[in-house]
Amino acid sequence: MNSPVRDSPVGALLREWRQRRRLSQLELALAADSSARHLSCVETGRAMPSRAMVLKLCETLDVPLRERNTVLLAGGFAPEYRETGLGDTDSDGARTALATVLAAHEPYPAVAVDRHWNVVTTNRAMGLFGDAVPAASDGRPANVYRLALTPDPPDAPIRMANFTEVRAYLLERLLRQVRATGDPVLRALYDEVSAYPVPPDDSPRSAPIPVGPFAVPLRIHTPAGELRLFSTMVTFGAPADVTLAELAVELFYPLDDHTATTLRALDATAPYEHPIPLRPDVLA
Repeated sequence: MNSPVRDSPVGALLREWRQRRRLSQLELALAADSSARHLSCVETGRAMPSRAMVLKLCETLDVPLRERNTVLLAGGFAPEYRETGLGDTDSDGARTALATVLAAHEPYPAVAVDRHWNVVTTNRAMGLFGDAVPAASDGRPANVYRLALTPDPPDAPIRMANFTEVRAYLLERLLRQVRATGDPVLRALYDEVSAYPVPPDDSPRSAPIPVGPFAVPLRIHTPAGELRLFSTMVTFGAPADVTLAELAVELFYPLDDHTATTLRALDATAPYEHPIPLRPDVLA
């Protein structure tokens, strides 16, 4: 008689993701058309799930594609999702779609990021936030959180006017992502940027901001006056590739007529450089 499997790596990973999603075994079993008894046996190693069951549970738990491959490997199965660089000929359509989204959003700023908020590329209008998106001095790629949460000098011509408000919002968003994914790189990023110095006071408001649908608008002090924006995130629909699944585009929109008019005027005078190219490691 065969001995029961114990300390199954795949079972431990599935239990970890279930607990991260705050689901009971019964709740997950019902959602995945299984039984709580079978799920308990999988998690404790008394039963080994099939490849189809692993994929079903990962889908139900909304496990990211990269981590789904990890769970499959832990169960002794081949990965399901490929990871293709954007430079691959098979990614011509994705590359074109990304460039189209970024260019179509002008004259408003837009930035494409990877799963760790590293900048992949931008459109021209991101020049509003500076002449370039520099890489870190230690060779790391430019990171949205590091750039946004590094305080600007008070005399900088372009600077965030409500730094404290935006900082609190960004840190809360990043912490939610850390808790949802358990990603150690995101955890390290949160620990790093949350320790950045905070200026004693924000720049004073130039005028009261009317109550609106966005609790924390982005207010940018520029030579053309204060610009107010909000943002939304865009992702590829139903990706079957790890790289595409981890790409997101943050689109910034004007919150008032002055901001919209100013951004259109800036675009008409072409003050920005071309967008930064796709990162080599993303192309590879």
